Amino acid sequence: MHAPMSSRRRGWRIMRRIGLGLVAVLVLLAGAGALWNALVIRHYRNAFPPPGKLVTVDGHAMHLYCTGAGSPTLVLEAGRANDFLVWGKQQAPLSRTTQTCSYDRAGFGWSEPQPGPRDATHMADQLHALLRQAGVNGPVILVGHSAGGIYIRVYATRYPQQVAGLVFVDASTPLQQQKMPAAATALDSPGRGQILLLRTMMALGVARLMGQCTGVPPGYEAFAGWWKADACIASQVTAYQREVAGWAPSLAQAARTGPYGDLPILVLSRDPNMPRPANFPLAVSDALYRQANLAWDGLQEDLKHLSTHSRRIIAKGSGHYIQVDRAELLNREVASFVRQIRAGTPAPENGTTTTE
Repeated sequence: MHAPMSSRRRGWRIMRRIGLGLVAVLVLLAGAGALWNALVIRHYRNAFPPPGKLVTVDGHAMHLYCTGAGSPTLVLEAGRANDFLVWGKQQAPLSRTTQTCSYDRAGFGWSEPQPGPRDATHMADQLHALLRQAGVNGPVILVGHSAGGIYIRVYATRYPQQVAGLVFVDASTPLQQQKMPAAATALDSPGRGQILLLRTMMALGVARLMGQCTGVPPGYEAFAGWWKADACIASQVTAYQREVAGWAPSLAQAARTGPYGDLPILVLSRDPNMPRPANFPLAVSDALYRQANLAWDGLQEDLKHLSTHSRRIIAKGSGHYIQVDRAELLNREVASFVRQIRAGTPAPENGTTTTE
């Protein structure tokens, strides 16, 4: 026998109410998580304001942190998704040699988002305007890590009279998409779904609940407050996504740069013999990882050909973040590089590649 129609309807009404109740609970939890995340960010941002100064560029605030004195000025350009904090092990030591400035690109750290494309040309122009507005008018040595290596090349081409030297820190190169295995380069361009998931987890406080927003890397304890004030901010995922969208134009723009004559250049590269990191995506096999490492090593060697006054150092035991893994090497060699430029003489090891 079939259940009476009224009993069926009653059952559907009960299920519907349960469903609506679950939705309401989820909405409340999401709202509570988002509010909690926003309040924690506000707390840390109030407690730990940026150490540098906020400078208005094209109507939007940008954060510039300069310490020390002397010329030429070192300008530290972070890689994609990083900001001034990644240079925490360099800021004070290098400031003992010359004025050293780190900064946050638009949308990261304490810099407001900027409208328009996020390609190398636009970012170089914004950095130039930031330095000019802040009164950093003398010659600069640009230090670019990862994607920052692309950005400083474009800057040096657009403003050659202001650049006294270039330092590439395991820097990206214009031809890496063609010369490296496709499966490896694909990791540089996360899909929209991945970015949406990450942004949602941050905005709703899920990432914070999982403990992903309070960690401070070893050696960065002096910057702990700023690390926490700069974590799990969903808008920075949007800024990252915009730089990813501008990556192909940036590589094309950098391909039209150089060579730079006798401009002093220092190339610092990761150790190509480092084993595959434990957290490396399983989609890339060990063989493919080794192949990608060898291709990257060749591209790093090519950077020497951008100038007749260049040398390369392979940082033994270091991965991609040399400023973290081998901070003492980077600080020593960049300080020496500054002194050589002041003296107007190339390094005695000019043209060489060494492992240190």
